[in-house]
Amino acid sequence: MIIVDSHLDLAWNALQWNRDLLIPTLTVRTNEARLSGGGRGRTTVGIPELRRGRIAVSIATLLARSTGRVDHHIDYGSWQQAHAVAWGQLAYYRALERDGVLRVITGAAALDDHVRAWREWEAQSDNVDDAPPLGVVISMEGADPIGEPAELEEWHELGLRLLGLTHYGPGRYAGGTGTELGLSERGVEILGEMERLGVPLDLTHCSDRAFREAIDRHGGPVLASHNNCRALVPHQRQFSDDQLRAIIERNGVIGAALDAWMLQPGWVIGKSDNKSVTLETVADHIDHVCQLAGDARHAAIGSDLDGGFGGEQSPSDLDTIEDLQKLAPILSRRGYSDEDVAAIMHGNWLRFLGEVLA
Repeated sequence: MIIVDSHLDLAWNALQWNRDLLIPTLTVRTNEARLSGGGRGRTTVGIPELRRGRIAVSIATLLARSTGRVDHHIDYGSWQQAHAVAWGQLAYYRALERDGVLRVITGAAALDDHVRAWREWEAQSDNVDDAPPLGVVISMEGADPIGEPAELEEWHELGLRLLGLTHYGPGRYAGGTGTELGLSERGVEILGEMERLGVPLDLTHCSDRAFREAIDRHGGPVLASHNNCRALVPHQRQFSDDQLRAIIERNGVIGAALDAWMLQPGWVIGKSDNKSVTLETVADHIDHVCQLAGDARHAAIGSDLDGGFGGEQSPSDLDTIEDLQKLAPILSRRGYSDEDVAAIMHGNWLRFLGEVLA
């Protein structure tokens, strides 16, 4: 079964973490064996594993913050630095596209052609070396690299198709995770530009206040690319049932993230082990969204694998991103129909992206 994963920080890993995504993860792990820090030597995502896992489409990010809280390789002292970093990440995707590794998808017709090519390959071959290129829809995780709202049009012309206003901390456009800040004046303006250009709003990482202000002001499509359920893990980073219902009511989709501390209550980064966190735990969050919605049309996968962590902070029964395939039989055993499983694994995101890219 093909998979759509709505959140992968591919370019950030390649450039800011200096990982060659074209080589197998085992080789990357070996190269990082002497490096310290969370995630080093435990990578789970590479191009070979994406192909073997049949991740036909992913939402791939541009990620660079400028919050005033400088942090090596992610949070920069000025928006101009963040701007340049995001440009470099975009150039990385285009370089992979030039070499036939990726296909940057910017329209509904291109998405249809891409998925058709993958289905035709599936019907004819099991050899992943013959599979079509990986499809990516480019999103910006936190709008800090955009100098002023009017510049969004330039980014859109370059291929940006989704936008999250903020990340961790006090973003330039909205308060993010760990704050109670709302929209800035700049944030209010960019929502208008997003509506004009047809750019969907990714509400992931919004503070509670920013979430409400943004969803009330934005009349266009909304999503949560990588978000879990506060009812299961009580932390501000997760969304409450009311927030999840607000996205569902707008026909949005919520991608379940595989970060262990977002999956299990009380899990502590750097202290807890992941033995009790499995893909069944991921299915709990998917199931919660489905129960709120009353159907399986709004739950999906937004793994965030290698989003600043590695195997030590991922489900224990996942070695690489290939193992996302294990979710399908888990959902089937829980009573989900084949149609519903396919919707969660790829169909819901394909429907959403097809509509917003049209």
